[in-house]
Amino acid sequence: MVKTKIVEIGSMVPAFEEEQLVILFGPTATAELRDICVIHEFEETPSDTLKVGGKIKFGDQEFTINEVGSHANANFEELGHISIYFRNEIGDVLPGAIIVSPGEFPKFEVGDVIEVL
Repeated sequence: MVKTKIVEIGSMVPAFEEEQLVILFGPTATAELRDICVIHEFEETPSDTLKVGGKIKFGDQEFTINEVGSHANANFEELGHISIYFRNEIGDVLPGAIIVSPGEFPKFEVGDVIEVL
């Protein structure tokens, strides 16, 4: 299990609710990226954490990982970066993304913990 804490929420993050997309990035994100990302800090660096059938939790909201892009784990470990699409159907997944269900945009605030199980 990996835990990471939300330390900043970019001003543009709510605009992605319509697309059901959350972009996570570690503290090294550039100023341009910070506007569109949820910035978080790992308690400890993950290792091959994102797996089909695994879970990701935003507070007490739990989502099932249905698809994992080919570069998702490497990006997550190195940069804390991952694009999370909240969908009920499975489809093409971008290399640095995961698709999770249910297709509901999560609620989160600075200080909340995200867990990958």
